[in-house]
Amino acid sequence: MNHNFRYILLLFCFLTSLTSFGQVPPKPKAKPNPNAAATIPELQEEEQDTSKSDLVIIDHADIAIGITGEGRQLFKEVRQVELRQGNTYMYCDNAFLYDNNDVVAWGNVIIQQGDSVNIFSDSLIYKGFQKKADLYGDVVLESTQQKLFTNRLTYDLSTKVATYNEGATLTNDTTHLTSRIGYYYVKEDVAYFKDSVVVVDPEFELKSDTLEFNTKDKIAYFLGPTLISQNEGKIYCEDGFYDIENKQAEFTKNAQYQKEEQKAWADVMTYDGNKKETTLTGNARFIDGEKNAKADVIRYEEATDITNLEGNAYYKDEKQEIRSERILYDSENEVYSTKGRSRMSDPPQILEADNIDYDGETGIAIGNVIWQDTTADISISHCDSAVYIKDEDYFKAMGGRPLLTTLMDDDTLFLASDTLVAYKENPEDSIRTMLAFEDVRLFKSDLQAVCDSLVYSEMDSLFKFFKNPIIWSDTSQFSADTLHIQLVDKKVNRIYMYRNSFMINSPDEIYFNQIKGKNNTVFFEDEEVRRMKVEGNAESLYFALDDNEAYIGFNKTVASEMLLYFGNNQVDNIKFYTQPKAKFTPMKKATDGDMKLENFNWQTGRRPMTLEQLFLSKQNKK
Repeated sequence: MNHNFRYILLLFCFLTSLTSFGQVPPKPKAKPNPNAAATIPELQEEEQDTSKSDLVIIDHADIAIGITGEGRQLFKEVRQVELRQGNTYMYCDNAFLYDNNDVVAWGNVIIQQGDSVNIFSDSLIYKGFQKKADLYGDVVLESTQQKLFTNRLTYDLSTKVATYNEGATLTNDTTHLTSRIGYYYVKEDVAYFKDSVVVVDPEFELKSDTLEFNTKDKIAYFLGPTLISQNEGKIYCEDGFYDIENKQAEFTKNAQYQKEEQKAWADVMTYDGNKKETTLTGNARFIDGEKNAKADVIRYEEATDITNLEGNAYYKDEKQEIRSERILYDSENEVYSTKGRSRMSDPPQILEADNIDYDGETGIAIGNVIWQDTTADISISHCDSAVYIKDEDYFKAMGGRPLLTTLMDDDTLFLASDTLVAYKENPEDSIRTMLAFEDVRLFKSDLQAVCDSLVYSEMDSLFKFFKNPIIWSDTSQFSADTLHIQLVDKKVNRIYMYRNSFMINSPDEIYFNQIKGKNNTVFFEDEEVRRMKVEGNAESLYFALDDNEAYIGFNKTVASEMLLYFGNNQVDNIKFYTQPKAKFTPMKKATDGDMKLENFNWQTGRRPMTLEQLFLSKQNKK
């Protein structure tokens, strides 16, 4: 996002040259050439200002021819002459002096006004009483460091205003300024250049409609459409200024910048040469190929190569999209950070947080973090902080109660824990593994679960629950040392129960059907339990009902293996693989101890029945 406005400093070279326009000029460097001659424009009669007595005086002449009549001198011809009027001196090869104090001169004409201005020309018409000079033919206005070249120049010695309207060129060493019309107000320390203004320098070129320069404060003002070009870069504006001494520049009114694929727009573009800082303010926008940045303010610090996007900040390149209240980008190290609510889109992944720091490989997100994978329909939210590693597609959410949300069986599955991790073992493919640990809780409208840690792999669509896991489905509770849920087409297909397996089913939470064994496998169809295979030390206890659905007793069966069939979440039939031991106990003879198998533990208090219960503390949950 380097905006390449550095060449603005090059304006200093040109604008500094203008500061000498009107400073102390040198004395004439040569005597007039007596052989020079020029065509004299016709002298037009003007009303004489008889209130002025400042007469043009001949200080020296090689030849002087006078005509007198009626007691006064009407006309004289002077050659190789030096004239004076006050502190103004004129030199020329030939001159006519009129009795109205006017002068027509030609041949190596020189005007020196005190120590302020030297002007050279081929010919001159000078109104003595009005103190106005019209100079013609190879006119040169010279000062200490510069020269102004034109074919015609008007200079008012009283007001010290020089004007031209037929084109002129101002030179200073290797810098050249041309314009069709120009005004220089010596007393006000202001110069104007109008109409087709062009500044050419080895380092840059400037074209403008109107340019104003304050020679005292050393400030140049752009008063019309202006185009500055350097090293294939261009700045356009229709108003603005450059303060040379303070090294401050401002470009306004349709301000634009372009260099190759780089383009920038803003209501105001400013440059601080002391800080080497460029700022785009108001509807600021920058484009560089695939890179696109927008903000209320874009500020570039040349010394650190850091760009700040402030206010409604937006940045997009070929890989990612970022939105934030503020984006800070370090071009040299390719690192960015955000402040204020931020959104980074790296399809198919989206990351939101109050602050994000990212170095192109590793990102740290802090405050109300939200992460999404739009392709896999997975999101993680409700976490205080997160770490993201791009190359490994690794995301770790911590703090608060990170919540994973995804679709399962046309329903939303919510999973919360103290820490959530998502990563891809091979970033080249789309298979992701997710880890959740410490106080894991899962909620779905027809399925709930708790455990201490969990692993899910998209490779086999298998959830693995570890350490005190429990799964609830409708009126059934499943527990074991380890539990697995197998998904097929994002639907629960099987539950695998390993070691100390125990299933409890109760429609009324008064009497409990129970099945236990070493390893159990539960088969689902249409979101309901259809079969259960019990392997190793199988035991079952289920209650029998009469035709009025009243409890009449319970069957207790022991076998090495058994297969149970379910209907409406109740046992319909049992198949035994070995000879079972069975006993029926009527309700009248049943005791509480008889109606529960060893290690019976109905834990509905741990069951998360709502989304809100995923976020309760362990103490409140108990």
